[in-house]
Amino acid sequence: TKHSVSREEQDDFAIESYRRSAQAWEDGAFDTEIVPVSIPQRKGDPIVVGVDEEFSNVKLEKIPHLRPVFDKEGTVTAANASTLNDGASALVLMSEETAKARGITPLARLLSNADAAHAPEDFTTAPSKALPKALERAGLSMADMELVELNEAFAVVGLANSKLMGLDASIVNVHGGAVSLGHPLGSSGSRIVVTLIHALKRHGKTRGAAGICNGGGGASALVLEILH
Repeated sequence: TKHSVSREEQDDFAIESYRRSAQAWEDGAFDTEIVPVSIPQRKGDPIVVGVDEEFSNVKLEKIPHLRPVFDKEGTVTAANASTLNDGASALVLMSEETAKARGITPLARLLSNADAAHAPEDFTTAPSKALPKALERAGLSMADMELVELNEAFAVVGLANSKLMGLDASIVNVHGGAVSLGHPLGSSGSRIVVTLIHALKRHGKTRGAAGICNGGGGASALVLEILH
């Protein structure tokens, strides 16, 4: 309520997150960033999981009718919050000199990063403090960002931070976010960075930013550019 984000806005955001992730899977947008997992079975062939399950489990028409989960007068539901997931992601970070010496072609260049914090009860909007700080360090403005990834611990995280930073919804979480893709503990920060890099490459863009709240009032953000 502090940022005037209604239940309807949150539900609409969640539905759009599911729509975007379903479209991204259909278009093969995740093919370059997802590594299939093979699960051995006691008998027979292993089960190979290469496509996320969440985006196809939802019944979009039921989202507006779900009960709030924390407060009976509240607006957060199981559908407009992120799902409970297992997951992992990995990044390799090295200096330009090391990459050249090893003959490695980098995907992107890290331009800046920043942390910020405010009152724990306002943790959902902490990315709006960290991301502008990272942009300032990079000597860039929000207008220079072609795509932005924000964690969707709750739909309100994407909505409130986008409002506070004046972001156009069309460039935020273009392949869906944690509401429809999941928010695996300890992996979400690197997951949105990996997705940002691949989304920039797929859409022929160069510069992007990522921001994530940590649940305790703080947030981290970074700015990067694709090396074409």
